[in-house]
Amino acid sequence: MNAEEKMDLSGRRCLVTGATSGHGKAVARILAGMGADVMILGRNPGKCRSAADEISSSTGRKTEMLLCDFSSQKDIRRAASEFMSLKKPLHILVNNAGQVNRGFSKTEDGYESTFAVNYLAMFQFTILIMRSLVSGSPSRIINVSSDTHRIVRLNPDDLEGRKGSFSLMGSYGRSKLAIVHFTLELAERLHGTGVTVNAVDPGPVASGIADKPGIIPQMADAIIQLTFPKPEKAARTAIYLATSPEMEGLTGGYYRFMKKKTPRLSPDPDFGKLLWKKSLAMTGTGDIDIERLN
Repeated sequence: MNAEEKMDLSGRRCLVTGATSGHGKAVARILAGMGADVMILGRNPGKCRSAADEISSSTGRKTEMLLCDFSSQKDIRRAASEFMSLKKPLHILVNNAGQVNRGFSKTEDGYESTFAVNYLAMFQFTILIMRSLVSGSPSRIINVSSDTHRIVRLNPDDLEGRKGSFSLMGSYGRSKLAIVHFTLELAERLHGTGVTVNAVDPGPVASGIADKPGIIPQMADAIIQLTFPKPEKAARTAIYLATSPEMEGLTGGYYRFMKKKTPRLSPDPDFGKLLWKKSLAMTGTGDIDIERLN
């Protein structure tokens, strides 16, 4: 058992998005094993139930579910409202949900799917449940990003990258760079609330993210399963950020393999604020009023 797993999280409530497989499920299982009350979020009822039952069986802790399709802003609002109706504080939010798309597609709201599911959904959902995190402070938000953010740039006039030809890695990288900027901007805005927010690159993970129909995705998934670290090992950094006393009060960082790294950001020092404003408009979400949340 890892040192992190020996910590006692009894009485702490945790929510992990994208937790039906891979990294997210591993994070949820470890948190539950540490005594936390865990809720997992996913869009597929069968997969959610299976994951919740598996976590409950292996840890002896009942695992709750919250169903939500992150490709639908309407469903995100519904799920956030359902969560907030519980009127319970939240102590740890792990924003893990994400996807990889081989080709260009749009969500029902008209946005490029990778950018919408990986970033805009995270932005919208986090803002909508922020009051529960403030009421649970000291609380922590962990946003799952990736070092692929280093290979791209975000054009403020074309955040989704529609002006060029579609690229799987370009699309994925843009969503992960947006997450890094979101993390830093959110950390600044939450100053004084007792809520910290950090981003993590878990590194390569033997997950099912490439497990999609077709020969090539299936071959890629088989190679990933054989060569990449298992989710439990990849989850160590997210668990460290979520639970370690060493992280108490530390916010606005980017971490990889248990160490803080310097992300590659836009050269414009005001880009985070611009992205925030555009994200509010794209999701139809009201801005955070810290004075009202406290």
